Amino acid sequence: MSRYEEFRALHRPGAPLLLPNAWDHACAAALAQAGFAAIGTTSLGVASAAGKPDATGDTREETLRLGRGLARLAVPVSVDIEGGFSEQPAEVAALAAELVRAGVAGVNIEDGRPDGSLADAKEQCELIRAVKEAAPELFVNARTDTYWLPGHRERTSERLAAYQQAGADGLFVPGLQDERTIGALARELTLPLNILFAPGGLTVARLAELGVARISTGSLLFRAAVHGAVELARAVARGDAEAADLGELPSYDRAQAWAGAFSS
Repeated sequence: MSRYEEFRALHRPGAPLLLPNAWDHACAAALAQAGFAAIGTTSLGVASAAGKPDATGDTREETLRLGRGLARLAVPVSVDIEGGFSEQPAEVAALAAELVRAGVAGVNIEDGRPDGSLADAKEQCELIRAVKEAAPELFVNARTDTYWLPGHRERTSERLAAYQQAGADGLFVPGLQDERTIGALARELTLPLNILFAPGGLTVARLAELGVARISTGSLLFRAAVHGAVELARAVARGDAEAADLGELPSYDRAQAWAGAFSS
């Protein structure tokens, strides 16, 4: 079974894939070692680690470099490529082909643009078709930002249907938490539906009941890690780090071992 087939088989409506999103090698290796069946990346974490803003199309090289490294893991890896880092289908297709050659199983490609608009649906479909033609063994998760950008929610179903027709392998609607809408989309679409986990929102169990096939954490783990680091630093400064609930922190040697998963 190829990485693509392995990854695709993990998308089961009613028994969804929980896809944690990493931003560096250590985080991804730790998540894989913890037993997660596949690993995704988060563009916010990748961009932040590079000292760049997210969703501006400026982290192509960092994303490609990380994808090449993470593809060495024993589990399938899906890479967030924002909007493809180009509006030219041929250039996006070339990136997809590079990722497949490296061993990456999937990509996440979005239709939201840096200026807050949605890409033209026909042009987005051209990108999806170009990617699938250049890399048929790549799971293309087509994301629509209709629930993140104001005034576009009524276009969600239309866009998802178009991306499905263009050859996408999965469909992603971040920001959507309405049970009725999720259930309706899961029923009417023939492709796996991906929903972003939201703390305080629908539970994993409820999303499974609604027919969701994939649940992503997005930038949540990255933001939680930054928060945890700041809070621990404050505890050290206050002199009460011993009272902090740190759980079982990985040792230095264990963290070093994670890097071994990417050594040539």
